[in-house]
Amino acid sequence: MTVNIIAAIAQDNAIGNDNKLLYWLPNDLKRFKALTTGHTIIMGRKTFESLPKGALPNRRNIVLSRSQAQYPGAETFPSLDAALSACAADEQVYIIGGASVYRQAMAVADNLCLTLIDDTPSQADAFFPQIDASQWKQVSSEHHPADDRHAYPYTFADYTRVR
Repeated sequence: MTVNIIAAIAQDNAIGNDNKLLYWLPNDLKRFKALTTGHTIIMGRKTFESLPKGALPNRRNIVLSRSQAQYPGAETFPSLDAALSACAADEQVYIIGGASVYRQAMAVADNLCLTLIDDTPSQADAFFPQIDASQWKQVSSEHHPADDRHAYPYTFADYTRVR
C-alpha cells in the first residue's frame, strides 16, 4: 500500500478556516480529482461533513470517527491505523484532511502531493504539520502564476519520504 497526503497549503501552513478550504483554485481541484479518482481517500469526520455533495464519486471514501457514526457512501473506522489495516497491499491511499488526520498520517505517509499557495490568509484555524526536511525530498515542482481563474500564484510540489 502507498500512503499519500494531498493538501493545499498557504505560506504559513494554513489549510482551512471554519471547516472550509481557504482557496478556490480550479487547477488544484482538477489535480486532486486526477490523483484521487479510482483510489481510496481517508478523511476526518469534519472534512467529510464539509464536502458539498457528500462522498466523492469514483473513490473508496473512508471517514475516521470515534463515534462510529455512519456516513452515506463511506466506510467508517475509529482510527487511522484501523482504516489503513482495511486497505489492500496494492492500494493507493490518499489522506485528504483535516489537520489532525494529517498530523497522524505524517508518520506513515510515503508521499506528499502539495499545492503550495503564494499567500498568507488573514484568518485560519487549521494548519498542516511542519515538513521535516530531513524526512522528505522534493521530487517535482511545477509553478503557476496567478491568472484570471487563480487569484494567487501556486506550485504543485511532490515529495517522497527519505528512506
